[in-house]
Amino acid sequence: MSTVLRPAAVIFLALSIITGILYPLLITAVAQVAFPFQANGSIIMEGDSAIGSALIGQEFSDPANFWGRLSATGPVPYSAFHAATLTGSSGSNLAQSNPQTVVNAKARIDALRSAETSVGLERSPRPIPVDLITASGSGLDPHISEAAAEYQVARVAKARGLTEESVRFLVQAHTRGRRWGIMGEPVVDVRALNRALPASPHE
Repeated sequence: MSTVLRPAAVIFLALSIITGILYPLLITAVAQVAFPFQANGSIIMEGDSAIGSALIGQEFSDPANFWGRLSATGPVPYSAFHAATLTGSSGSNLAQSNPQTVVNAKARIDALRSAETSVGLERSPRPIPVDLITASGSGLDPHISEAAAEYQVARVAKARGLTEESVRFLVQAHTRGRRWGIMGEPVVDVRALNRALPASPHE
């Protein structure tokens, strides 16, 4: 090897080892020690089973549960994408101009209205918060707005035989404020909220 190529080859090999092996191993080790939950995908466990990720939405359709945004993950909350069943952590990729977006929104409106009547409520005259009838850009959003949660309080309380005040208390307990007090809007963790709800009479 010529004297010109040898230094270049040594530098290339050294940087490859440092940046391609040592640095990733160091960062992985630090993340596993300092942030193990986040570093491993924010996986939520129930006993010995993984039931989803705190970062990815899950489809809920029971009137006794709070519903999240239209999700590209239902009915499987966390899995590899499976094209045949359209399940897994993948975005919907529908633009606002896509006619299917309107079809999906109308279907969700009908489903929400039907859920209200199924538990013995009159159909609410209130406008439905937009995040209950549209998907996020990714179709994976695990949160809803405070307004979307409040819209569903009466239905969930009726279905579970609870007072609206007790359900609102749980909503507040699972509401995350603005990040650092200034960024974004308060959001409600739908999966965590549903897991915290007392069992409904028919369960």
